[in-house]
Amino acid sequence: MKVLLLKDVYKLGRAGDVKRVADGYGRNYLLPQGLASLATPAALKQADRIRARATEQRAIVNKEMSSVAEKLVDLTLVFPAKASETGKLYGSVTAQMIADAILKKTGLEINRRLVDTQPLRSLGEYPVRIRLTVDLIPTITVVVYREGETVSLPAEAGAGPEGTASDETMADAETMADAETLPDDEILTDVDAESSPEAASEAPEEPLGEE
Repeated sequence: MKVLLLKDVYKLGRAGDVKRVADGYGRNYLLPQGLASLATPAALKQADRIRARATEQRAIVNKEMSSVAEKLVDLTLVFPAKASETGKLYGSVTAQMIADAILKKTGLEINRRLVDTQPLRSLGEYPVRIRLTVDLIPTITVVVYREGETVSLPAEAGAGPEGTASDETMADAETMADAETLPDDEILTDVDAESSPEAASEAPEEPLGEE
């Protein structure tokens, strides 16, 4: 079906855009949530007005969130974890755990639904996007390392002269290691515009840029 977006929708488009989406995604999520309307001739006449109003509101929100984005840029978070010999975790690092770590390190309260990642289930270094608005999506670095081992970190993360985590950083990481992993049904997953109705109903994306 073709819809006219009434609000910004992450990975789909901005208010005023006309998009073709899966019928289930439109009927089960976009339309009932007030994020879009059917792209009828009457609705399309309002597209320019909707686009102009959204642009004004987006500019206000972007200005308000710019200071938050600046604090998140180049942020590195570390998580010690128990893992198998192949590097697979016994558990996972979830969006909620990342949001909690951001709060602990920066004082910024970020809704877990804005943390654009699937549960991390292997050792490694991961870029994770934080979708504050449709325009402001800073990327942080999440390092998952084997518990008891030394991890090399960028200077931002509190690295010492040898490039290893400082005592403060390690203490934060050990605290996060004890965080409870969310059940799978509490994890937000991305829904593509052409995804199935079942996927759309299970894990809808939140609009950005407008309340």
